[in-house]
Amino acid sequence: MAGDGDRLRRWLEDAAAKAGFAGVHVTDATLPPETGARLNDFVADGRQGDMAWLAETAPRRASPAAMWPEARSAIVLTMNYGPDHDPMDNLAARDRGNVSVYARGRDYHDVIKGRLKQLAGQFAAKSGADVKVFVDTAPLMEKPLAAKAGAGWQGKHTNLVSRENGSWLFLGTILTSAELAADSAETDHCGSCRKCLDACPTDAFPAPYQLDARRCISYLTIEHKGQIPAEFRAAIGNRIFGCDDCLAVCPWNKYAERAAEAKFHGPGEMPPLAGPPAMRVSCAMRLWRRATAAMPGLCRRQRRCWAMTARWCAAWPSGRCAVFWTKMIAWRCARATPHMRVMRRCWPNGADLA
Repeated sequence: MAGDGDRLRRWLEDAAAKAGFAGVHVTDATLPPETGARLNDFVADGRQGDMAWLAETAPRRASPAAMWPEARSAIVLTMNYGPDHDPMDNLAARDRGNVSVYARGRDYHDVIKGRLKQLAGQFAAKSGADVKVFVDTAPLMEKPLAAKAGAGWQGKHTNLVSRENGSWLFLGTILTSAELAADSAETDHCGSCRKCLDACPTDAFPAPYQLDARRCISYLTIEHKGQIPAEFRAAIGNRIFGCDDCLAVCPWNKYAERAAEAKFHGPGEMPPLAGPPAMRVSCAMRLWRRATAAMPGLCRRQRRCWAMTARWCAAWPSGRCAVFWTKMIAWRCARATPHMRVMRRCWPNGADLA
């Protein structure tokens, strides 16, 4: 029986490598009680901000078995999305809007989930076990599960860090009813380093291994439903969609290579924040197509992408031109979604989007 398990594992590793995954890691489909307790503390402190779904799904997130009682093992697969340069360099180009590395290429949900489903189907056929696949869209705590499976460790910035791929990892998970031999958990290799904590422009880390999403630029520019608080606007700078600062400064990135998957390669340059309004609208529409794929919630996608367009157009030197384009965008967005009150929350002062 052990021989069958070893053969199945070797097949799984070979098939995953052919599908473009960087690593395969296995653990039992459980999480320690302290994982759920930390999530409950996070929610109790209100650090989830507008992400009400975190509180609503907290009981199911506490353990994979709470979502699927038949699950016995978790197969965690990683895929590298490393950039070909230091993303911090993009922040120096103040005339360009900076987009988080993960959103510069194709939607990772689509790229990974298709391959994960194919791999899971083949695994089910070989093992006779049931399977379910997850890519960041279900109430499954993938980072703690990946750390338990040995894919990496959760760094002081709360994201997964790998000795081979640094902080640039996408995760995909296959839950299965098959009983598989578990790998050892990875050791925390952060040591005394605190570069990720010190790099955060908005002090979003109350302590090592803790995040206050309400201060996080990724949350503020993607998930937040209201106007960005004035206290964070200067710190946000030219970041218009997410933030990579805490990831980019991690010393373990020196071992990371550029994403092997070409679909994750981003454009050669970021969208302009200055120039003729027509050019900025064109760039915004190109980013719109990326963002609508990368963000859940259609109405929020529409609101955020048009808000980014308005921000760029408001940078036009002529105040009258800025107001005109902001109103034009608001009208177009109001036609695109029934939630006009969302528009008013985004721009309560018209073109005052600084």
